[in-house]
Amino acid sequence: MTQAATKPNRGPAAAAENRAALLAAARRLFAERGYHVPLSAIAREAGVGQGSLYRHFPQRELIAAAILEENLAVLERSGGDFAEIWRTVVEQLAHSGGFVETTLGSVDAPRTIDMERRFCEVVAEPLARAQQAGTVAADLRVADLVLVMRMLLGAIGVEKDVPSRRAAAAQVLALVGRGLELDEGE
Repeated sequence: MTQAATKPNRGPAAAAENRAALLAAARRLFAERGYHVPLSAIAREAGVGQGSLYRHFPQRELIAAAILEENLAVLERSGGDFAEIWRTVVEQLAHSGGFVETTLGSVDAPRTIDMERRFCEVVAEPLARAQQAGTVAADLRVADLVLVMRMLLGAIGVEKDVPSRRAAAAQVLALVGRGLELDEGE
């Protein structure tokens, strides 16, 4: 008997907990097994039934988009310095890179445009402070960061696990330079 079958049905009262559990399970399984992990495995890992999964996320793309929304929300709340934000972005890509491009689809898609706009808003001020401090190139633009992220996605999207994706990201950033490299040991 599965864990989900032994839990009492709490109905709508459990909706927020179920959604959070589904997102945590999907984040973990997408990182470990890739974007095409069976949805039944996500429900099982979350300890909920498939019906609950489909009520929250009727399409695979929607659960991946919700994870990316969470990633953006973390950046929006950070208010940290540029290096902290950039490390967070690279780490998020290492964990999420396997499904980012599939989720976002075309660069002209409304979801892609909105996420890119939000990213640009989050990073603009910290980037300007880092430039004033001399820790990144003075001519680096936010649009350049978006291009670097696309390059990272191309490099890490073919890697099978998080450590390999981190290593590929570090190699790309070392090649790009311009103050975007991650410190050793980070």
